Amino acid sequence: MVFHTVLLKLAEWVVYQLLANSCYRAARKVQSCGCFFLRIRNPSPKSNPSRFPSLAKFAGGNKVGTLACDFQGALLRSSSFFPYFMLVAFEAGSILRALVLLLSYPALWFLDSDLQLKVMIFITFRGLRVKDMESAARAVLPKFYLENLHFQAYQVVASSGSAVVFTSVPRVMVDLFLKEYLGVEDVVSRGKNGGNYFTGFVSGNGLVVKHRAVKDWFGDRKPDVGIGSSSSPQDYLFLSLCKEAYVANKEDSNKMPRDKYPKPLVFHDGRLAFLPTPAATLAMFLWLPIGIFLAFFRLFVGILLPYKIALLLGTMSGVRIDFHDSRDRAETEDPKTRNRGGGVLYVCTHRTLLDPVFLSTCLQKPLTAVTYSLSKMSEVIAPIRTVRLTRERERDGETMQRMLAEGDLVVCPEGTTCREPYLLRFSSLFAELSDEIVPVAVNTTVGMFYGTTASGLKCLDPIFFLMNPRPRYSVRILEKLPAAMTCGGGGKSSLEVANYIQRQLGGVLGFECTSLTRRDKYLMLAGNEGIVDSSPPTSTKH
Repeated sequence: MVFHTVLLKLAEWVVYQLLANSCYRAARKVQSCGCFFLRIRNPSPKSNPSRFPSLAKFAGGNKVGTLACDFQGALLRSSSFFPYFMLVAFEAGSILRALVLLLSYPALWFLDSDLQLKVMIFITFRGLRVKDMESAARAVLPKFYLENLHFQAYQVVASSGSAVVFTSVPRVMVDLFLKEYLGVEDVVSRGKNGGNYFTGFVSGNGLVVKHRAVKDWFGDRKPDVGIGSSSSPQDYLFLSLCKEAYVANKEDSNKMPRDKYPKPLVFHDGRLAFLPTPAATLAMFLWLPIGIFLAFFRLFVGILLPYKIALLLGTMSGVRIDFHDSRDRAETEDPKTRNRGGGVLYVCTHRTLLDPVFLSTCLQKPLTAVTYSLSKMSEVIAPIRTVRLTRERERDGETMQRMLAEGDLVVCPEGTTCREPYLLRFSSLFAELSDEIVPVAVNTTVGMFYGTTASGLKCLDPIFFLMNPRPRYSVRILEKLPAAMTCGGGGKSSLEVANYIQRQLGGVLGFECTSLTRRDKYLMLAGNEGIVDSSPPTSTKH
């Protein structure tokens, strides 16, 4: 009832604004079509875009003292902030909130820029918990900001002694990114919230009027350099207050190279794997019914059918599997070459919860997988045997040794998934268990949804991965670890073996090896250590 009431109030407000602005907007549209009989006052020469040079003409070697900069259209290559409101609505809110925001998009065309922003703020933030928004600002938005950062604008910010960003979007959406990633001195915006929930209304005197905010912040001093958007008339007003001013044009906007990121993007959260522009978001909602059906179809095919049939039907449904086994087939099938203790220990990189399942399917034989945190739902639907570990080294070693004596075992020593081209620190426990170690390089590619989460429902991870139109799994089995590099045959320490395999897999995948751990990931993304109920049964067989 509360949500319905909010929708009705929103509809009344939008209709009122439409009526109040319809004549003005219609007149502007007619003028843009070239009608001679309707006169509207042209922008003043003071706000003429040609008055300021392109950012491409900025002398890159110069050191900037003070800098005043806009965010959207300047630091960000796109002047539209709709995709970022959609990210907040979907990731911090709900799919229903995201749908309402998408349905409002046609009405936004009839509103001026300030009213468009107010409507998007209201739909996105009304009733949203502050802690959910803060989580999205920390774990979701930085990835998309970095991918859409204007490279030249960032270089100017990085070379400045003091940078201040002026923006009309809510502070909570940009403050953390601008200060922690770009190192700006201050962010001038609106939208401070005193309670646990957002009201959705713009606080204070309304949206930031940038030229007034520049005067208030700098006082009698003039910023040495100003950077604004070529598509925002309001930016030309505040640029006129700067000693030296430039506009960021779309034609000159270069994407930020990954190796130039101010901070490495190792961890991020959220389900959406694409920037949700209006067209892309519409495509997602149209795909959802098909994707849900396809996910359950693929899931039950993998659970119920034999390996060969499951591979065939999975491939026909759009799942792409790249499999390569570097080992000598005769050697792998000869029982004399197998470990006396029982099975082979497969050491995998960890991309999703389905890593052991895809390895088992590619090898076309049953495997046992060990894990630290696996939801009960994932255990129930798993087509292979899963064993829950306790984080007690001695006890876990005994459990894994027992499972290895019964057959082949899969372990992911990173302890958690990582989406980006990085490998987390490998736990060394596995190296003490066997000399029959086979490294496996696993990687995934998705286009719509991520199949992992740090703060969401882990039981839905496989479903989201399988909902992608064309998910891709790459499984490459490397040669068995040489005896000289094992603990038993080569006298190496378990730490040396773990680091060696990490470097080997990183080289094959082209990933960078790090010393980051599971604990680092969850503390950053979810504010916890990523532990899921440590008291279930030790093992479950399916």
